[in-house]
Amino acid sequence: MPQRVLVVDDEKAIVELVAYNLRREGFDVLTEYDGQQGLKRALQDKPDLVVLDVMLPGLSGLDVCRSIRHETDIPVIMLTARKDELDRILGLELGADDYVTKPFSPRELVARVKAILRRVKRPPDKDTTEPEVVEHSGLKIEFDKREVLLDGTPLPLTFTEFELLSILAKNPGRAFTRDDLLIKVWGQDFFGDARTVDVHIRHLREKLQEDLQSPRFIETVRGVGYRFKEL
Repeated sequence: MPQRVLVVDDEKAIVELVAYNLRREGFDVLTEYDGQQGLKRALQDKPDLVVLDVMLPGLSGLDVCRSIRHETDIPVIMLTARKDELDRILGLELGADDYVTKPFSPRELVARVKAILRRVKRPPDKDTTEPEVVEHSGLKIEFDKREVLLDGTPLPLTFTEFELLSILAKNPGRAFTRDDLLIKVWGQDFFGDARTVDVHIRHLREKLQEDLQSPRFIETVRGVGYRFKEL
């Protein structure tokens, strides 16, 4: 079965351009032109990925992204105007996996779609030296089940948040740079920058109910990146 991508943008020419290039690469493409219909289609049809414009009639792309993330872990790529850095940051804050700035190369967008879908679909690395379960200060991570409990309560982590937490928790005490985490979680062909890591780490800390002055789990290593507190 071909992977399905939903493209939501109110500019018909952009939708047609993106859809044409994705179909050439073998994707099944769904299209919508406003936020309300885009959200309805995403939740009903459960595509493998959503390409979502920030500026949409009816319901903004940011609102659509927020609603998608509350309901599913479908990957989202936001389309933003080059000058609107705030929109890009907000998109990441709301759980977008990546963003592309307009005007963009269709080839670049297709490459990003492929990169994210490879990351989401790849099987986990099997290493017999790695733990199957980590328990630390009320946190329990079951890697095979992709399940995280905090004080007995399940945490609804996104795919990316779970991957970040897994890498850190499997290597307690080891400091990872932001670039290390970008490569390990997003892959060599990811086009984003270190701010992407910071945003997802912040989300993860919020869900872990971290006290940043005295974190139980994820520590900031000044000038380097992040590490999981030693057990």
